[in-house]
Amino acid sequence: MTTRQDRHRAAAAVRWRGRSLRARLLLFTSATLIVVCAAMALTTVFVQRAYLLGNLDQRVTDAAERSQGGLQRRTGDATDLGFLTERGQPAGTVAARLADGKVIAAEMVTEDSHLQVLTAAQRTALGGIPTDGSRHTRTIPGLGTYRVTAISGDGVPVLAGLPMDDVQDMINGLVLGEAVIAAVGLAAAGCVTAVVIRRQLRPLDRVAATAVEVSHAPLDRGEVTALTRVSARDTDPATEAGQVGAALNRMIDHVETSLTERQRTEERMRRFLADASHELRTPLASIAGYAELMNHGTEKIEPQLAWRRVSAQSERMTGLVEDLLLLARLDEGRPLEAAELNLATLVAEAVWDAQAAGGDHAWQLALRLDAPAQVVGDQARLHQVVANLLANARVHTPSGTRITVVVEATDTHCVIRVRDNGPGIPPGLLPSVFERFTRADASRSRLPGKESGSGLGLAIAAAITEAHGGRIDVESEPGQTEFAIELPLAAGRRTEPWAASTPTSLMGHKP
Repeated sequence: MTTRQDRHRAAAAVRWRGRSLRARLLLFTSATLIVVCAAMALTTVFVQRAYLLGNLDQRVTDAAERSQGGLQRRTGDATDLGFLTERGQPAGTVAARLADGKVIAAEMVTEDSHLQVLTAAQRTALGGIPTDGSRHTRTIPGLGTYRVTAISGDGVPVLAGLPMDDVQDMINGLVLGEAVIAAVGLAAAGCVTAVVIRRQLRPLDRVAATAVEVSHAPLDRGEVTALTRVSARDTDPATEAGQVGAALNRMIDHVETSLTERQRTEERMRRFLADASHELRTPLASIAGYAELMNHGTEKIEPQLAWRRVSAQSERMTGLVEDLLLLARLDEGRPLEAAELNLATLVAEAVWDAQAAGGDHAWQLALRLDAPAQVVGDQARLHQVVANLLANARVHTPSGTRITVVVEATDTHCVIRVRDNGPGIPPGLLPSVFERFTRADASRSRLPGKESGSGLGLAIAAAITEAHGGRIDVESEPGQTEFAIELPLAAGRRTEPWAASTPTSLMGHKP
């Protein structure tokens, strides 16, 4: 159960945390200075007091020893304290004769160098002091605090004492002086510290102002504009404030990059949805139109032709939907089938199929293998990648274009290169050539009568290649376009020797 003391401590901690950094630094610095000043003052007072007290004790001992010398020069009077009249005895000196530990006679030197007999109460205050030469502090009524000692000497016990008023007054003056100096010094140090802290924390204030300005920017909508950055003078890595400013700039850069990418993704998604809707609307409109004509029983179109057109549009729509589903599965990271296959055989079959579909092009296949072209992957999907690249080259180049497919294998990778000497891809289209629904209708030649693609072929090829741990690149200029696919070889084949000579297989040109 929480006690009241715990609640008070928790409330004090909350109040302390609620203070600004400037206030906490000032309070902590001031508290540290106060502790240091107090420690120095106390140390000085204790050292000075010990020194003065030691000096007083020496004087008291000297006075007692002088009394012994004075007694030796006198007749043996047990109450004789005449040595107090000797030269050199300071005013306020107290002396006493002892017998069996009791004071039997006691006198004091007055300001006018006369002797004053102590009263019974004053003598009682001096009783009980051993005659071993040790120093003691006694308060004598009417006289004040004294430092006294008693010695037996040559068998005549004598007590001597000196007042401590001078020592105490000096200590009090020292304490007062140190207190005044410490107060003035702490006040000046506090003012200087406050000014220094304020100046040193100005960079943090500017960094905080930048963070507040960025937080007010509309980041959840609209186009991302250039966000405010911390100025260069507040990003010095040699200072703590500069490190905070530099870290804030890096965070703002990251936020701006993320927001730009988010906007690009949103725009790409909107364009994707619009293109998909457009691609699906065309076959749907055709199917709906033919269905309407057949429903009215018009004689302007033969039923068999209508069915063929409806089936063709349905197949086109089905293919588009399947392509979209494939891209969605690849985006989700669904695993593909994994089996070891010979990439040279797969590419050769795809080239034969493409030659059969595009007889008006010149096809050529070259195998340049320094190692077996064995990869692990989904055979159907990899065949689709090669087929899409070949179809892209065939559809977007004029008749008679030479299309060369090269398969290369090294110790670690297998590379498929698809080249053509067609018109090439415009430089402005290259950065987005692998994006979905990207078309090159206005750039690479498309002759009338050639089939119209959906713009998903290269996007599917890139997604399947990346799913197999590979990468796909393109380089293009007028008269030379090359797509390159790089796939990792099967692990067991990377170290096997390849003794066969490098074969090169050329497929025949158009007959």
